[in-house]
Formats: sequence, C-alpha cells, structure tokens
Amino acid sequence: MAADLVNTLPGTVFEGVDQLVAHEDMAAFLAQHPYSGAILHDDAELAGVRGIRGRLRTLWDLDRDAAVPVVNEMLADGHALPQLVRHDPYDWHVHATDDDAPLATRMLVEAAMAVVDVIRSDEYSRMRVCEADDCDAVYVDYSRNRSKRYCDTGNCGNRMNVNAYRRRKAEESA
Repeated sequence: MAADLVNTLPGTVFEGVDQLVAHEDMAAFLAQHPYSGAILHDDAELAGVRGIRGRLRTLWDLDRDAAVPVVNEMLADGHALPQLVRHDPYDWHVHATDDDAPLATRMLVEAAMAVVDVIRSDEYSRMRVCEADDCDAVYVDYSRNRSKRYCDTGNCGNRMNVNAYRRRKAEESA
C-alpha cells in the first residue's frame, strides 16, 4: 500500500501526473487497498491522504538506521497503540490506531508498522527506487535473490532492456 500510495505522486510515474487528485482516484485506490473503519470520502480526507505521500516517500531515500526516527515519528504522530483484531474476511492482524482516526493517520501508521517489520527483519535493502532512467517509482523487492531493479508500474524493466539491446546493436554496427 505504501509504495502504491507514494507512486501516485507527480513525478514518480505516469509522465509526472498526480494520480490522486479526485475522489474517484481515492475510491479506486481504496478498492485496491481496502481499509476498515471510518472513511468519509470528503475533501479533508483526500487532502490528508495526499499529504502523507511525501513523508512515506522519504523512507525510500534513507538507510535502515536513518529510517528509524522517521518511522518512530510517524507512529507517535498517529498515537499508535498496536492491538490484535479480527474482522470481516481478515484473520488476526494488527491495528495500531482507532477505527475512528482519520484515514490518512491510519494509512501512515499502518505503513510505519510495516516498515518496523522490514527494519527488524533486516530487510530494509528491499525498499528500492526504480533504476530506470526516467522513473522514480518505489517498490519493495520481494524476489528471492533480491535482484529486482525496476518497478512494475510502467514496464520499466522491459523498456530498459530494449534500450540496452538497441545500444548494443548500434555499437556492433558502428
């Protein structure tokens, strides 16, 4: 969720177009990443969610140790109080805020809790920025051998491989 939310920022993918402008954009995002609790579908909620994207993006620019105070600040700002819950089709999982907390707060705290697990398991190096020349999208590398270099948002890997092939062919013909 956090990577997908960050990737809605202008300048990451999609030719620099902000992908979270209208309530319809927010509804589509929530359809892909459902949340329990209060969802108001109002301008303040949309502005709040748009406002946390930059804070989340910083996590991909930091090393593991530098990310810790940022994550702790996110948890403190959300008044995180982790507890196990079970509801709807979901088995036991952690909620760290009240269901009545603003959606942006719940999203920020949930992302921070996920990063806590990433840091604690010493897997922070899996949080990456796409290596394509024209893409700043973020992703989490779930590959077994930690070899993923490109995001899945814009066919970056395929595009970069085609570019490399064309360069090699041009060098061979020269």
